[in-house]
Amino acid sequence: MPRFSIVVPSHGVAGRLSEALDSVLGQSFADLQLIPVQDAPDGTAGHGAPDAAAAETVTARAARDPRVAPVHSPPSEGLAGARNAGLRAATGTYVLFLDGDDLLAPGALAALDARLAETGGADVVYFGHERVPWWEGEPSYPAGPLLAGAPRDAFAPDRAPRLTGAVLPAWSAAYRRAFLTERGLEFPAGHFTDIGFGTRVAAEAERMAVLRAVAVRHRVRRQGNRLGLPGGHHAELLDRAEEALDRAAGRDLPEQRRGPLFEQLFAAVLKTATHPRRLTRRERRSFFRRASRLYRRHRPAGFRAPGGRIGVQHRLLAAGSYTGFRVLRAAGRAAGALPSRLRRARGLRTRLYYRARLRRPLDPRLVAYCAYWGRGYACNPAAIHAKARALAPHLHGVFLVEPDQAHTVPEGVDHAVIGSRRYWDVLARATYLVNNANFAEGVVKRPGSVHLQTQHGTPLKTMGVDQSTYPVVAAVSGSFTRLLGRVDRWDYNLSANPHSTRMWERAFPGSYEQLEYGYPRNDVFLTATAADVARVRRELGVPEGATAVLYAPTHRDHEDGFGAGRLDLEAFCAAAGEDVVVLLRAHYFYDRGAPGGGGGRVIDVTGHRSSEEVCLAADALVTDYSSIMFDYACLDRPIVVYADDWEVYRETRGVYFDLMAEPPGPVARTPGELARVFRDGDWAGPGATALRAAFRERFCAFDDGRAAERVVRRVLLGEPPEAIPPVIPLARRRPAPAAVPLVRS
Repeated sequence: MPRFSIVVPSHGVAGRLSEALDSVLGQSFADLQLIPVQDAPDGTAGHGAPDAAAAETVTARAARDPRVAPVHSPPSEGLAGARNAGLRAATGTYVLFLDGDDLLAPGALAALDARLAETGGADVVYFGHERVPWWEGEPSYPAGPLLAGAPRDAFAPDRAPRLTGAVLPAWSAAYRRAFLTERGLEFPAGHFTDIGFGTRVAAEAERMAVLRAVAVRHRVRRQGNRLGLPGGHHAELLDRAEEALDRAAGRDLPEQRRGPLFEQLFAAVLKTATHPRRLTRRERRSFFRRASRLYRRHRPAGFRAPGGRIGVQHRLLAAGSYTGFRVLRAAGRAAGALPSRLRRARGLRTRLYYRARLRRPLDPRLVAYCAYWGRGYACNPAAIHAKARALAPHLHGVFLVEPDQAHTVPEGVDHAVIGSRRYWDVLARATYLVNNANFAEGVVKRPGSVHLQTQHGTPLKTMGVDQSTYPVVAAVSGSFTRLLGRVDRWDYNLSANPHSTRMWERAFPGSYEQLEYGYPRNDVFLTATAADVARVRRELGVPEGATAVLYAPTHRDHEDGFGAGRLDLEAFCAAAGEDVVVLLRAHYFYDRGAPGGGGGRVIDVTGHRSSEEVCLAADALVTDYSSIMFDYACLDRPIVVYADDWEVYRETRGVYFDLMAEPPGPVARTPGELARVFRDGDWAGPGATALRAAFRERFCAFDDGRAAERVVRRVLLGEPPEAIPPVIPLARRRPAPAAVPLVRS
């Protein structure tokens, strides 16, 4: 029997879960059982498990450490169900509950074990925790004053009446497992489960102890606690409060214990009642009236309300005066209010026009699409638009493009020029907004609108707020505060693999829902035919029988310009073999919309309308650190990494993993090495095939040819998650055939 069992729910915390689990497994005190609670019944990643990235993280830890014992709890059972499932599987003498985005402090279990030895054990041991700001600021120690007043030895609850269980979260204590099972203590279903569980534990415990040291580092989410969101669930706070107060009265707890319990519970009740957004006007009235009845029924004899404004709220609650309470609340809001301003649409006339259009109702049929800040009909938005025309013909899509790209929009696709009146009209009235970058700073997120962020690649390099520690990148990234304001508009965010899910959560913290559906633009890699490949090669001018090598380098923040001199492509062709031609695809920052072309054996395809078609035409890919490698891997064709400046790039841009240790194929550091890889056949040899297979397993998890369909059904048609087509396993997929046949990995 282990000394400690640590239960860690994993739903919705993919970006930080690995750190949470490692903070447990890395403890100096090793006599433990770690119980991650997953969505997927078998612990495997895949469609149908809302957190495939989390499942992958758990599976990896369980494979290498026998102390990890995953269990299953469906998302529908919520946090309470996950914790209860973990509790039922626990075998340790003491049980701890750790949220999946928090950390167990180094040495926490050793300190806790020593404290238990000093005190002779207890039913519950409360310990300190830090609240760590998500961005900047000093950590706080909110439990400090409460724990400081407790006795230094083990004690009966009457000796520490302020330890009511209503204030400290469930993850700020260790519980004797036999005590919980003997008393039948579990987390109540629904919201505010910590209050329901904590107050019952405190009421049932006969022996308590405290550890004043910090044992948990609670990492505050940027989007805040889920309990702070608006909604009718706040009525459950009153349910939990009523249960706790009824229990205290039924057990005839002394007044010295009932007073602190009453005060702490109504501090939470009043915080909700006065909050500007948690309750609607109607909900606020009914919430206040029920709270008032509860207050009068359970107010302990001799209870003295706090002073100041809070005391006034207590007196109004006791009197049942909602009118007075509403006046007090309005006065407080007026004193603290700042004038609201509409984010700028440039030009006074444009701002006024946009403001006027915002007063009109949303058009339930209108979908606004945009790709790469208006560079044309491209990427995931274009693929979703095309699929929506087939599956949701009642919807009307409008593509938003820059003036110089309007001529590139395919015939039959409605479009609006960015900056025009129609552009602002579409943005004001569209119910659905789909983008692979971000809409203009001044776009307002209207109630009832649905924003889908599709992204446009798998992140190797740091993104979003993770760029802030890299000065070269941060200097050109603009305001991170504004970036996060744009993130707050997202309702859904698309992911192509579990790695992306974790990184998006880190880089773009927000309250959006992650859709692990794959990238719609990559569907064509699984649906295209040999005839499609031949057609694109003819259009690009690839000679019959040639081996077409796509060269697609990425942008470097520390350099000016494209840096075309990085690799002499004509010399490469000459050295690599007489049948080799190069398709040059510059980063889209350097695409000026010019038609493809080039001299000799180098064909410039930077201006071609579709990077997906260029990939279909290529027999192999050469890139440095471009995210195109993750998309191209869906084709199961050879990839060679040309990494002549990896160390510089890694230090100046920042990366999420070591590409040199986990490449998709052979790595070349010099032009000579690159040519030799092709001349000697290593680019398509067994070693390259093995590397590519491992890479595809990790990064092509959801790209199976049906991503666009999943997105349209879930986002535009509103179908429930369980009705969405499952992801086809990697082994059953058949990518589009290459012009030069190769053995698949």
